[in-house]
Amino acid sequence: MAPDPAHRDRELSYLALLAPGTPLRDGFERILRGRTGALVILGDTAQVFELCSGGFELDVPYTPTALRELSKMDGGIVMTSALDRIVRAGVQFVPDPQLETVETGTRHRTADRMSRQTGVPVATVSASMSTIALFIDGTRRPLQTSEQIMTRANQAVQTLERYRERLWQVTARLSALEVEDQVTIKDLALVAQRWEMIRRLQQELGDYVIELGTDGRLLNLQLHELGAGLDDLRELLELDYHDNEGATFTLAPLTELSTARLLEPLDVARGVGFVNQHLDTRISARGFRQLAQINRLPAAYISRLVDHFGNLQGVFGATTTELQEVEGVGESRARIIREGLTRLAESVYSEHLG
Repeated sequence: MAPDPAHRDRELSYLALLAPGTPLRDGFERILRGRTGALVILGDTAQVFELCSGGFELDVPYTPTALRELSKMDGGIVMTSALDRIVRAGVQFVPDPQLETVETGTRHRTADRMSRQTGVPVATVSASMSTIALFIDGTRRPLQTSEQIMTRANQAVQTLERYRERLWQVTARLSALEVEDQVTIKDLALVAQRWEMIRRLQQELGDYVIELGTDGRLLNLQLHELGAGLDDLRELLELDYHDNEGATFTLAPLTELSTARLLEPLDVARGVGFVNQHLDTRISARGFRQLAQINRLPAAYISRLVDHFGNLQGVFGATTTELQEVEGVGESRARIIREGLTRLAESVYSEHLG
């Protein structure tokens, strides 16, 4: 199952605040370079204060230097929920010891329990392990260096490039089958499968962009370039195959499929709406995606053509005279459409044969 969206959004918001180059991350890295540890509560709720013992009450602006100096004291630090001020230092935290945790070190066990009990994120710096970690919503998220994130991101970019190429291959095959009116549910499921794989990779890369902070600008440009046309493809596919064979075709439910199920065309077909149909069942495209490739053909005319002729085969079979029966299509535009359809057919046939 897909992770909880609310948890993911909350985690990403804090990862952005702790990204390399941010003031908060600078403070934690100063602590790390000083070879000391720290436990910092990222919020000053009433429940947090109830679990504080001893220490010093403060109200000073947050600066990386202040965080570094206060971390030298025994005990933890409490920041405001806005993360702009430090309100306590040298604090001993006393969370419920009955709360389960898989952490072993005292600092990390306390951080995990404090986060679980109060719902407030907690950050730790481990001098012995040279790591920074974020405890949030019952999970521990290690914060990696820009170099570590970029290594993973570059691998994901290379995978995305391969998947994108494969998507266009299966889409070109789908186009050829649409012209021949030979499309099956399996053919459409293979395109949907590749589209969802790419969406997941895009999401992963988007997370890396957030984790990288200011260092993620180039990666963000690559992500936008590699994602060009994918949203349009989804929209046109859904227009083409909506309400086909009694199925309400949509790609949205694929987000709920596990990776293992996404690799199975039958599970993908069921996910997009073909619940009771066999993979070899024939389906027909309405024609939105193919007609969108004709230059100078506005979307309004595409809808009128599909509504008038019923599907792609009806449009392909129409003569220039019959095309002029569509509202707003004069002789000149009818010739443009007819020539465009001919080029599309020749193009998909040549690619299919190649």
